[in-house]
Amino acid sequence: MNDRYEPTPLDHTYDGIQEYDSPLPGWWKWLWAATIIFSGIYFFTAMLLGGQLSPVEEYGRASIAELKRSGGALKPDATTLLRLLKDDDSLKAGAAIFATNCVACHNRDASGLIGPNLTDEFYLHVRKIEDIPDVVTKGRKSKAAEMPSWANRLSPNEIVQVSAYVASLRGQNHPGKAAEGQQIPAWGSN
Repeated sequence: MNDRYEPTPLDHTYDGIQEYDSPLPGWWKWLWAATIIFSGIYFFTAMLLGGQLSPVEEYGRASIAELKRSGGALKPDATTLLRLLKDDDSLKAGAAIFATNCVACHNRDASGLIGPNLTDEFYLHVRKIEDIPDVVTKGRKSKAAEMPSWANRLSPNEIVQVSAYVASLRGQNHPGKAAEGQQIPAWGSN
């Protein structure tokens, strides 16, 4: 006995083409049903957890953890920035801030678009590590582009965290925009 489905022709034709009644394959129906079930489970899980699995929530937890660890507000000084360079949670938070606010001008890998390449050893407005939060806070104007002030968009702790992340990118030398500015000494040596 043949278990294979034989399509039945319908009683009409179009331009000499006979139409058959061919149901969807079983695997397709099961896949469709599985996506409906998964979307329901995902929706209720996301609603019950209140977004706790999102990158934004992870960033928030990292910021709160850093506040507790530091005892309050982060200072935009060399000591704090050099300490944050060694703190993975703070660097993750800084990376999230960078990905949200800075990629439009500096590219995803910080290799530079409108703004300068942040992965080389050359800097336009930075001579020491504590200059980075000042640039982020106040912004800068140069011949090619203008960096806006982020003081009204980022909290002081966010500015320090993204500054530490930008400082951590130094020396990665991603291919991108040509070097601009002057080469400066290593962080902490000045």
